[in-house]
Amino acid sequence: MTVPEATAPPPPLLRVRDLTITHTGNAAPAPQGVSFDVFPGDVLLILGPSGAGKSTLTLALNGLIPHDIPADISGTVEIDALTAPAATPAQLSPHVAMVFQDPDAQLVTGSVYDEVAFGLENLLLPVPTIHAKVEAALRKVGLWDRRRANPDALSGGGRQRLAIACALAMGAPVLVLDEPTANLDPQGIDEVYAALADLVADGEQAIILVEHNLDAAMGFVTRVLVLDEAGRVAHDGTPEQILRERADELNALGVWLPEATLAALTLRERGMAIDPLPLTASELAAALPPRTTINSPAVAQVPPAPVVAQVRNLTFEREHMSVLSDVSLDIVEQSFTAIVGANGAGKTTLLQLMCGVMRPPKNVVSIAGIDPAKARARVIADRIGFVFQNPEHQFMTATVFDELAYELRARKRPEAEVRERTEAMLERFGLADKAGMHPFLLSGGQKRRLSVGTALLSGARILALDEPTFGQDRARAHELLDLLRELQNDGTTILVVTHDMQLVADYSTHTIALAAGRVIASGTTRDVWAQPAALEAAGLRVPPVQRAMQSRADYADVWRISDLAQAGADA
Repeated sequence: MTVPEATAPPPPLLRVRDLTITHTGNAAPAPQGVSFDVFPGDVLLILGPSGAGKSTLTLALNGLIPHDIPADISGTVEIDALTAPAATPAQLSPHVAMVFQDPDAQLVTGSVYDEVAFGLENLLLPVPTIHAKVEAALRKVGLWDRRRANPDALSGGGRQRLAIACALAMGAPVLVLDEPTANLDPQGIDEVYAALADLVADGEQAIILVEHNLDAAMGFVTRVLVLDEAGRVAHDGTPEQILRERADELNALGVWLPEATLAALTLRERGMAIDPLPLTASELAAALPPRTTINSPAVAQVPPAPVVAQVRNLTFEREHMSVLSDVSLDIVEQSFTAIVGANGAGKTTLLQLMCGVMRPPKNVVSIAGIDPAKARARVIADRIGFVFQNPEHQFMTATVFDELAYELRARKRPEAEVRERTEAMLERFGLADKAGMHPFLLSGGQKRRLSVGTALLSGARILALDEPTFGQDRARAHELLDLLRELQNDGTTILVVTHDMQLVADYSTHTIALAAGRVIASGTTRDVWAQPAALEAAGLRVPPVQRAMQSRADYADVWRISDLAQAGADA
């Protein structure tokens, strides 16, 4: 009997060997001594705490580090007979296509079509070939009908889909994506992952993914590589091996896990036996034991709180296009209010008008007793602190310490007080060892923490944040959210724009849902989420844990994970 010869595995598309990177001004490297291979058909998810070097690692894969971003680098990246860091980004880009955390960093032309065609034109491809590739890429991300639009006219999520289309059109064997869905609504996330799934279906290309929305990625990822706090490779294996079998370890490390897994870990701590750990909402629903006694969490009856901010009949246009139409809403004092909606619904515009970042029409917005259309910037800042979606947009100094100290010094506070309060904030946000570093060299999560810290030092009565958990690891995100809850309990009103519906479910007291520039639901979070038609009209989706509860009649009364834990204890 002849035994068939085993088929040799395909050679790796990309080899990383002993890669160590140290940014200028940073005492320690991150990543450190990293080695791994990427094979055709791999969808490699890179996890790790903030500062572990995930984004830095991706920037080294096509030579941006060290050629465009200075850093000390040792080790190699090998792809198709090219070796980085010797090879330049221009040489590597046909082999490693990049989609950055901030899509604005890579959009350069005046139309959606031209943006996708730009890289192909630089390869001197025939015009018919360029057109076919552009159309195919734009259709995959749902932007073909907007091909003549200026990229600036797209929402943040639309610009991210455009950046992905640019990478798809290049046809590189390795596609690297850094938080590709962070700015997308549920429909946009589905579109992106559907496009990426089509891309790897033939098994010839590979995707390297840095992502914290693991619920969306679960059916897509084939491998998981985990970096520890020092930026070293801690684990490399299948999602089953890493996320299910090492969930406790990853949870302690502070990396993102699927929400269903986090909920199950909480239930285990409360004594509920759930084994194996679920990775999806459907697995969580199936794993929950039956409840014979349903004890709905009591809802305390409290008198209505005063209104601290108010909008009445706000209509706003940009470039002759309606952005907000007849918006009226109240922000309750000491609430944690979430503004939600699909990309392009007008969430960020509404928040910026309320904060005076953009001047609203007169006599339609009131913030802690002032009209931001008439008040000076310093007066507005004394009442409402604002944190941008992209932290870099508000950095003004050359060191992390000076960035935090800037507002205190502008207010002529004694230098001893400046140093004491700044050092306390550095410790509070885990940035003490970054005090002398340039803010632009921080990781995405570190930049976010710095921007929130600068807003907190102003002592404003209202704190407004645009996508506060963007770019952060799970531990830092919940640390920040817990801090916001503490501020809320101490009297600060928290106002957030977010796509993170689990954040809304777990932290918010009130929710405002927008669709096409109009308020379609407003009130307590429980009341708004009890209106499924309104959520659907806003392009929103109930998060995984809540979906699991809704699918079980005996758990339908449960709302938050903390309530779920109590319900489980009573089961």
